[in-house]
Amino acid sequence: MSDITLHLGQTLWFTDNPMTEGPDAARFDPRGAIAVQDGHVLARGTADDLRRDHPQAAVEDHGQALILPGFIDAHVHYPQTAMIASWGKRLIDWLNTYTFPEEMRFGDADYAAEIAGRYLDLALAHGTTTMCSYCTIHPQSVEAYFNAAQARGMRVLGGKTCMDRNAPDGLRDTAQSAYDDSKALLARWHGQGRASYVITPRFSPTSTPDQLSALGALWAEHPDCLMQTHLSEQTDEIAWVRGIYPQARDYLDTYEAHGLLGANGVYGHAIHLEPRERDRLREVGAALVHCPTSNTFIGSGLFDMAGLVAEGQRVGLATDTGGGSSFSMLRTMAAAYEVAQLRGTALHPSALLWLATEGSARSLRIADRVGNLAPGTEADFITLDLGSTPAIAQRSRRAADIWEAVFPTIMMGDDRAVSGVWVMGQRMG
Repeated sequence: MSDITLHLGQTLWFTDNPMTEGPDAARFDPRGAIAVQDGHVLARGTADDLRRDHPQAAVEDHGQALILPGFIDAHVHYPQTAMIASWGKRLIDWLNTYTFPEEMRFGDADYAAEIAGRYLDLALAHGTTTMCSYCTIHPQSVEAYFNAAQARGMRVLGGKTCMDRNAPDGLRDTAQSAYDDSKALLARWHGQGRASYVITPRFSPTSTPDQLSALGALWAEHPDCLMQTHLSEQTDEIAWVRGIYPQARDYLDTYEAHGLLGANGVYGHAIHLEPRERDRLREVGAALVHCPTSNTFIGSGLFDMAGLVAEGQRVGLATDTGGGSSFSMLRTMAAAYEVAQLRGTALHPSALLWLATEGSARSLRIADRVGNLAPGTEADFITLDLGSTPAIAQRSRRAADIWEAVFPTIMMGDDRAVSGVWVMGQRMG
């Protein structure tokens, strides 16, 4: 008996980046299939071809559902799960009013485990199979996150958030403890199963120069790791940075001067960038992560997607849970479309789907493993019902092509549109 399973349905993948190459970079098959074996994609093609090539394979026919890679959320704060959609604050007040009090609870390992499990289950229900998360300053928050992901077989990235100033008592570490804790957690988790450790200074205002230098030194010791932080999210934040780093040329320079700028850097938000910052980010090949629901919810500004892509920046997409107001990458794609419209660009559905899958995988340097349906990659995939609600169904029935069929789900879909989720070939929901 074959241990191969064929998944039949409508299939969509990319041969190139549709952000630069247009919709022709997509490959759509209205009756396609993927073959899965031992948790990996064995082959992809037409349903007829794969059935002929693997006559003994088990078959799961998903009908008209669209088979896609699992969504990849490139910037989240899993500890903010319980406080998502908190009302009415700008970034700095929002952190002090909602975020920091909630994050202080993660010194309790049981609470951290509860929220980590809750977050991952919510993410899976919305079709997200991989994410890159900030944890809290507490090592147990990192243990909880990676343990919960390991129990579900998920590929995840994350790290201990480091802060040694401008945060409440009980939510600060030191330059030395940030280095020591991060190094120990990295040794424990990086490359363990499907886990990747990410060096994680929250942002320059909550780290002293000594702490940034310590984390820069750790990154230099482990250059294969990613480093994630925040950059130029709000204008008042930038003014704050300017005040406490008066010697810096700009916000990015507060990282660059301490060894925290590089090709494996992942910089969240990046809305209000100076020309020098844009040039340096492109030169080193760093990744920028667009968090549209967060940027509109907290009033941060409008990300320059078209301009950044045109100048050669690497860009991913993220919910920014819980500054973002949804766990759904569908809602995030819709918000990205709306933000781009306000800047004069209509992002094509192919670009939105690419950003939420392979684009985010590229930003996290894991596109060789997830984010597409290429043979040899890990079999993390979802099925989308393109008629999940009456409103969506009545619009998609009028579609002339796949893009008209899927766009209503991007704009109006939620977890009801996610009809199935597989992690390493195992059905999760």
